Amino acid sequence: MGIDVLVDTPYSLGSALIPFVTTRSHLSTILSALGSVLDRPQPQDIYPHGFVSGSSRPASQGGHPSWDFSGPSTLNFGVLMGSEASELPKRPRTFGWPVIGETLQLLRAAGSGKPEKFMQERVERHTCPQVFKTSLFGEKVAVLCGPAGNKFLFGNENKHVAVWWPSSMRKVFGECLLTSVGEEAKWMRKMLSSFLTPDAFTRLYITTMGEVTQQHIKTHWQELQYRTWSGLLSTSWCLSMWVATSHGALVAMSSLTITVDVQDKEEVKVYETIKLYTFELACRLFMSLEDPLHMSKLAYQFTICLKGLIAIPLNIPGTQFYSAMRASTAIKKELVGIIRQRKLALEQRTASPSQDLLSHLLVSSDENGRFLTEAEIVNNILVLLFAGHDTSTIAITFLMKILGELPLVYDKVLAGHLRLMKLGTIEQMDIAVAKAKGELLQWEDIQKMKYSWNVVSEVLRLWPPVNGGFREALVDFTYAGYTIPKGWKLFWSPSLTQRDQNFFPNIENFDASRFEEAGPAPFSYVPFGGGPRMCLGKEFARMEILIFLHNVVKRFKWDLLVPDEKIAYFPVPNPVNGLPILLRPHEL
Repeated sequence: MGIDVLVDTPYSLGSALIPFVTTRSHLSTILSALGSVLDRPQPQDIYPHGFVSGSSRPASQGGHPSWDFSGPSTLNFGVLMGSEASELPKRPRTFGWPVIGETLQLLRAAGSGKPEKFMQERVERHTCPQVFKTSLFGEKVAVLCGPAGNKFLFGNENKHVAVWWPSSMRKVFGECLLTSVGEEAKWMRKMLSSFLTPDAFTRLYITTMGEVTQQHIKTHWQELQYRTWSGLLSTSWCLSMWVATSHGALVAMSSLTITVDVQDKEEVKVYETIKLYTFELACRLFMSLEDPLHMSKLAYQFTICLKGLIAIPLNIPGTQFYSAMRASTAIKKELVGIIRQRKLALEQRTASPSQDLLSHLLVSSDENGRFLTEAEIVNNILVLLFAGHDTSTIAITFLMKILGELPLVYDKVLAGHLRLMKLGTIEQMDIAVAKAKGELLQWEDIQKMKYSWNVVSEVLRLWPPVNGGFREALVDFTYAGYTIPKGWKLFWSPSLTQRDQNFFPNIENFDASRFEEAGPAPFSYVPFGGGPRMCLGKEFARMEILIFLHNVVKRFKWDLLVPDEKIAYFPVPNPVNGLPILLRPHEL
């Protein structure tokens, strides 16, 4: 019986660079110019050799179909050999264009707000729906599709595969939990995981989360309303007095009414505001950093850093990668200063070894007495600040979007948090009874918010904060009848299953009931990944999101000011206008 083989060949794309794609504006221009070209079939006479690899017959004469792109003055790409039982198309464009591969097509799909489109088109194009090959970021990549593909990758960590990321991410973050493999990764994960347990949440996090959340809403949501109202009212009064002197009291009353209308249209941009909230939380909880100026300085550098995470690794002025590397260096310099201050405080016993994650990393060692180096601590704090604030920002932003779009869902969530009767049913009646005004939630309360978490889960199904992950083949192995060579990169994407009608009927419909009882099929819902490298911060994110949700719904309803706002992915999903909303405070 024939076995299809993904054969490695002498040419390696390596760390190819595309010097002309340096910024988002450049990319938009290039994609617009190349849009039709990228989808045009490649010329038939470029690759004259149509012989089957390992066969004496041309592909056109039968046998195993193969494509040897090694003609004169051309580059050898990997080839996909079909089995006798299943012939593939004669001239597939499986690797796209020389050097750049299909990277631009992937980025174009992301820019359009439909990153899953890139994957879905190639699944439909290939005979085997379980795996297809492509070239991304200068690497030959096999994309594993469906729950079976997710299960295979998650279950074979350090056996057949190991984590891998594009060189831009490896250079920005350095050696850390995200980029390390093997025993080093296990040790780092063990060091970090002890500070991300329910006991740590109860002991260290939940009170601070509650206090920061209440203060954030008071400062950036409630006081915004009061300050704006007060300023507008004062201005109207002065205007009314002047108009009254010249024309009478009736005109003065009209001017005050107009001002009230303007106040009703004050907006909050959710995405940017939530970024402040989640970054402050991460700084407070991981490093006990409370200085607003220090945090805003770091947050500014993080914004720059994020834009260059998935970029062409061209480190010259004017490129996103260059800016990201400079921002990363600046952040790491700040973190070194914070770490050295903490070391001194620990020596002088003015800081506690268990007060936060930073102290924990400084004083903890493995069974052989090995401590993390200063550089390793810096890199891990950097990646945790990224993971702890940016991904949560995305989840909360799209949660606010859904609750603004769907009033029935909002009502059920509100009922769950306030023990109210809504829509003829009692929702989430197990949530803590009659919390006093300002009283903080406890860990037990979080566990009872089942409907609210179902809503969040459906939000994460539609807009996963991370659009996938990479692995590298450690050995040659066979999957779905294809042999994938050692050194090839593999990619999985939550969108391939989370937007699959076979697992989630009516995929565009918002339906939190998908997560009731047994929930989705195993490995079909994977916003946090899976296996040994499942997101360490899953429970941290759950607590952070639900505490914010509890505090915002009991104070406000809101309307979306741009109902059909476009969503773009650069590299994570975000509303292009920042999700502006109109807040409507309510008394409960």
